[in-house]
Amino acid sequence: METIPKQPDTTPTAEVPGNYFRFHFPHIHLGSVFGDDWFSLKAEAFARFFGTSVFLVGQTVIVAIWLILNVTGVTHFDVYPFILLNLAFSLQAAYAAPLILLAQTRQADRDKAHADADAQHREALAKASEQRQTFAVQQSEQLIVLLQQNTQLTELVKELTQHIEALTSDMHSKFVDDSSK
Repeated sequence: METIPKQPDTTPTAEVPGNYFRFHFPHIHLGSVFGDDWFSLKAEAFARFFGTSVFLVGQTVIVAIWLILNVTGVTHFDVYPFILLNLAFSLQAAYAAPLILLAQTRQADRDKAHADADAQHREALAKASEQRQTFAVQQSEQLIVLLQQNTQLTELVKELTQHIEALTSDMHSKFVDDSSK
């Protein structure tokens, strides 16, 4: 029996610092609109192609060539009232409409999931901001207490310095007075 080696877990977590998209990971399954197989990827690409200017211009050119060839009589594969052209448009619409609707629905789901993730991210940022603000207030209060203690110590040093100066003056005057006698 062949064993498959276990892949290391590379799933990003919220604890990793700098993981800015951690709120989007629960919605990662919404990334692919039609699935992840070859056909699904091609179907999504096809649905996205329908809304491009390249598609509209290309379709307009093809229809114009089709009409010119049949109206001028160069060919007669689809004469007026252009039933084959109408059939081609109907076939295109039959496949395009469901693909486009599916793509829009899934895109709306992805947009909602991303909006939810962004809201969670904003809430986390607000919470972190509040925590930083609370910490800053605590630091400010501690600094004020330390400044008050420093001021008290400075005043105590000043008083002690004045006492030492007074004692030194008294001693000096006693030694000078005693030595002059």
